[in-house]
Amino acid sequence: MATINLRDFYPWYTHDEFMEVSDEIAAELFADRRRERAYQRRTFYNKAHYSLDVEDGIEAAAVTCHSDNPEAVFEMMDRHCRLCCALNSLPEIQGRRVEAHFLLGMSRKEIAEAEGVSESSVNESIDRGLRTMKKVF
Repeated sequence: MATINLRDFYPWYTHDEFMEVSDEIAAELFADRRRERAYQRRTFYNKAHYSLDVEDGIEAAAVTCHSDNPEAVFEMMDRHCRLCCALNSLPEIQGRRVEAHFLLGMSRKEIAEAEGVSESSVNESIDRGLRTMKKVF
């Protein structure tokens, strides 16, 4: 039997509370804590950390809106929301094809080859999806 402090494993404990658990449970709790810390280290290591103080232009690519005008920001957010709603209103296949063509930059021929269908069916599906999106948008 191993004695563990529940405050070390559960954040809602505000004071020390010791409990005896079996060795298997203690080993699993310690292994889980090690995995969580390793995940946090990997996330921190692989994440891009940019400072908004620096004027080297890196941040400008990461920021989606460069306008100080709140009306322009609101209009852009509204347009984005309406576009997402229009895209989500499409059937799954049409939505996937429209997204692949316009957002991922794939050609219609590449989409047809990836899905194993004819290029004309992809063309027709994308055109029909755009007409449907125009009605919703």
